[in-house]
Amino acid sequence: MNFEFYSQTDTGRVRTNNEDSVALDESCAVAVLADGMGGYAAGEVASGMACDFIKAELGRWLHEASAAASDADVKRAMDICVDNANQAIFSAANSNPTYAGMGTTLVLGVFRPGRLLMGHIGDSRGYRWRNGVLQQITKDHSLLQEQIDAGMLTPEQAQYAANKNLVTRALGVEDMVLLETHQHDVASGDVYLMCSDGLSDMLRDAQIAEIMAAHPSLSDMGEALVAAANEAGGRDNIAVVLARASGTNEPSATKSWWPFKRLGGHA
Repeated sequence: MNFEFYSQTDTGRVRTNNEDSVALDESCAVAVLADGMGGYAAGEVASGMACDFIKAELGRWLHEASAAASDADVKRAMDICVDNANQAIFSAANSNPTYAGMGTTLVLGVFRPGRLLMGHIGDSRGYRWRNGVLQQITKDHSLLQEQIDAGMLTPEQAQYAANKNLVTRALGVEDMVLLETHQHDVASGDVYLMCSDGLSDMLRDAQIAEIMAAHPSLSDMGEALVAAANEAGGRDNIAVVLARASGTNEPSATKSWWPFKRLGGHA
């Protein structure tokens, strides 16, 4: 199974700096997207640190482990990379007054033959486009989502809520953070979208689906999504990562493979 990738970030029409970051390692099919928060430029630092650190560390591990690593080992590697990135951002925020309070959301995808391991923190999202149907495959870590889950708001009411950007989980804000990870089956022709809330707050899922259906190439699709978010107001930075699966899934034997340590030295 092969994977084709595309990524783009945009400052939007209101902000003057871009606190969204993306990183791709196509050789080992890893995609990372982060939406930073904090004082001026601090969010940019946090999201950039997250993407660069996770791409480098997880990419290195995957190259060494090759296809022999089990999905459980990959998930564990994702957890450790995110934990190490969290500690690095948290330490930087606490040692430099300029970066005090910075943090970032995160969406992380590791694409393997026939399946995807996707982890997320905060309200940046993952979607799957399959056979003309768009499905959100992550669930926001946000106050708004908690209110929806509690029955205080309907999804329709949530579209117009004032507290959309209050996340309940973020990378780098505390000394520990939990990456929520799920495994999804992947079929040939699937397109996966990872995005910051600069896209999902500006466009409803039905609009995103309509744009994806209208553009066969990933580059045209990504550019159209960003353009539509800007046309809708562009009130925030916009980041998109697109991945398309093709070919057939050839099963391979897996085994445990684990030379990996956390920054603190414990595995």
